[in-house]
Amino acid sequence: MNILLTGSSGQLGQELVPQLEGLGEVTLIDRNVRPGDRQTMKQDLADLNRVEILLNRIRPDIVVNAAAYTAVDMAENDTFPAFRLNGELPGCLARWAQRNDRLLLHYSTDYVFSGDSERPYREQDKTEPLNAYGESKLAGEWAIAASGCRHIVLRTSWVYSGLGNNFVLTMLRLARELPSLSIVSDQTGCPTWARNLARVSRQIIDRFLSGRPEEVPLGLYHYCDDGAVTWYDFALMIFTIAMELGLLDELPSMTAVKSAEFPQKAERPVYSVLDTSSIQEAFQIERGDLEESLRVCLEETIDHD
Repeated sequence: MNILLTGSSGQLGQELVPQLEGLGEVTLIDRNVRPGDRQTMKQDLADLNRVEILLNRIRPDIVVNAAAYTAVDMAENDTFPAFRLNGELPGCLARWAQRNDRLLLHYSTDYVFSGDSERPYREQDKTEPLNAYGESKLAGEWAIAASGCRHIVLRTSWVYSGLGNNFVLTMLRLARELPSLSIVSDQTGCPTWARNLARVSRQIIDRFLSGRPEEVPLGLYHYCDDGAVTWYDFALMIFTIAMELGLLDELPSMTAVKSAEFPQKAERPVYSVLDTSSIQEAFQIERGDLEESLRVCLEETIDHD
C-alpha cells in the first residue's frame, strides 16, 4: 500500500503518521518541515502543478489530505492562499484520484454552518458559512464532490492536540502568564482530540481495504468527540485537569464574556455541534470522550515540557 499524507507536520498530520505507517509506505509532504525532520518532503502545496507532478511520480493508492489554511481571522484578508489550500488543492487531489481510481480522505470543518441550528448539524443540513475560512473549506468539499472520485470527507470541530497551536495549549500558556482571563461563553461546539480523529481515519481506511471498495459507504461524514461545551466550559476543564496533573500552580481568575465583547475579524457560529450518528452507524465508530481524551492529552504535555 502506497499512501500520500499532506500536511504531515500539522497537529492532525502528526497523529495520522503512526496510524498510517502500519498500512505500507507513507510519503509525507508539508509546506513546512520541522528542524531535524528527515522524513517529510518539503512541498509548496499552493503550487498545484508541482503537486500533480508529485502525484504522478508517487502514484499513491490513498491520498490523505490533512493540509489546510487554518488561520480563521487572517483568512478574512488573506483570501487567496486560504482558498488555494482549502478549496483548490482538494480539487486538484480529487481530480487526480478520479482519473486514477484512488481513494481521497479529506478533512473539513463545522464552520461551514451558520450556527443558528437548535440541534446538532447533520451532513445534509444547509451550509451557510459566516467567514472566509468556512467558505474556503466548503469550496473544497464542493470540488471533491464535483470530481466524482472515491472519497471520504470528514467534517470535524475544535481540533486540539499536545503539539502545535490550538486552544488547549494557548489556554495553558495564558494561565501561566496572566492572573485573569476572559473566555467566550456563548459559542458551543465539540472539542476533538486530533488523535481520536486520526484513529477514526484509520478505521475508515481499514474498512475500505478489508472488503470490496464498492461496498464501503463513501461520502461526507461528521466526526467529533463526545461532549458539547462552550469555550468557557472547555477552558475550565483544561485548567481543572492541569491543576490535578501539576501543570498549573493555581487556577486563573476567569470571566465569562459574550462574543461581542471579544471582537475578532471572522464571525464564528454560536452553535456548531455536529451530529455523528451517520459515521457511527456506517463504520461502527465509537466517539472519544471529551474529558478522558483531554486528560491523556495533557498528561502527555508533561513529557513535552
